[in-house]
Amino acid sequence: MPQAFGFETYLSPFTWRYGSPEMRRIFSVKHKHELWRKIWVTLAEVEQQAGIISKSELNDLKENQAKLNIERILELEKTTRHDVVAAIREFSETAKVGGGKIHLGATSMDIVDNAEMLCIGEALTLITTQVRNLLHVFAQQIETNAKHVCMGYTHLQPAEPTTVGYRLSFYAQDLLIDWNFLEFVTKTIVAKGMKGAVGTRASFDKLLQGTKMTAENLDEQVMKKLGLSSVLIANQVYTRKFDYLLLAALNSIASTLAKFASDLRILQSPMFGEWSEPFGKTQVGSSAMPFKKNPINSEKICSLARFVNQLPSVALENATLSHLERTLDDSANKRLIISQAFLAVDEILISAGKILSGLVVNKERIALNLTLFAPFAACESILIAVVKKGADRQTMHEHLRQLSMTAWKEVQQGKVNPLPELLKNDPQIRKYLQAAEITALLDVTRHTGDAAKRALRLTRQLKKL
Repeated sequence: MPQAFGFETYLSPFTWRYGSPEMRRIFSVKHKHELWRKIWVTLAEVEQQAGIISKSELNDLKENQAKLNIERILELEKTTRHDVVAAIREFSETAKVGGGKIHLGATSMDIVDNAEMLCIGEALTLITTQVRNLLHVFAQQIETNAKHVCMGYTHLQPAEPTTVGYRLSFYAQDLLIDWNFLEFVTKTIVAKGMKGAVGTRASFDKLLQGTKMTAENLDEQVMKKLGLSSVLIANQVYTRKFDYLLLAALNSIASTLAKFASDLRILQSPMFGEWSEPFGKTQVGSSAMPFKKNPINSEKICSLARFVNQLPSVALENATLSHLERTLDDSANKRLIISQAFLAVDEILISAGKILSGLVVNKERIALNLTLFAPFAACESILIAVVKKGADRQTMHEHLRQLSMTAWKEVQQGKVNPLPELLKNDPQIRKYLQAAEITALLDVTRHTGDAAKRALRLTRQLKKL
């Protein structure tokens, strides 16, 4: 594997197109090997305290810890066919005094799994910060638009009025659920610890015989120095159930933001025209159609979320099908699913932040759609009003349906909505309501209940994060 890739070989889009430099650094090959060495040196520190390793051997490991030669590791792996053994040998070639004690008592997954949990911890910190920041942007947009009345749509058909802020609150509340799930996962998943080949700590127990340190003490001290907690029970690896929980949490975030992005795509379409994502002055929408303003960032979010959606099932099979104390059939896909899930969600959050910060709310088009469909939306208010004055609900529901269907025919022909006049002049309705009362009920801006109030209550919750 050459140090720098060119365009002559396959490059993953996650290498350069999707995800932040910070997230790519966390899952880089260099960072992985740096963490492996950190764990080996930390283990040696504790073993030196127990008298298993000399001070000079430990100092030699520390002095050479940063002298990493990844090319040499890869060269050694060609013959060893074992990445951890190759890394041990490369380290020992440099650290000639302490090299003979590297990895003493450990098995490969004591290094690999603990290093991976360190990476996961760094990545979770980054994702958690992004989610919190995005929730704050949602709070700002909700506050700005809490009372901005717009048409609500069910089945992609005009329904009743809502507010822009209340609609945004739906996505924000889902993301708040994701935040809580993320916190649960962060507190739940822990490292393997130093437990040896099948998790019994037998190797460390044997190694520490005759010293004042127990295998349990060693495990606890190494983990404390690394800033990790460890499971009580492990086999050769930490339970792969942790990977499933992690990917489920990341998938949940992706799902929420894909829902937001998908709805935005609908509302940006010309037939709605109510919202749109920001569009740069020099941005090109189509190579063939110069007029296009495509919601490319929203589409990217939906596309990446669809990819993330498939990853938890892989992790679940890893947990289910790791037979007895461990099989290796999770290893290859784990090199992909953890890092790529984080990178994809990282890109989703970055894109969602750009969209939401620059969200274009087309007030004129919202008002036009509201005016066009408001008479239909007023039907429920009129139904409630006539029933309160003695009308039969079922009879009046059918009567209003028939009037609405008549009006729809006119609207679909591009004519002015005739429903207000049909309502005002209808004998059955006029038996219960005066024309002025009908006119007042046709003002659907008053028919949004306590939506704005509850939306603002949610913003107060978000600001507490």
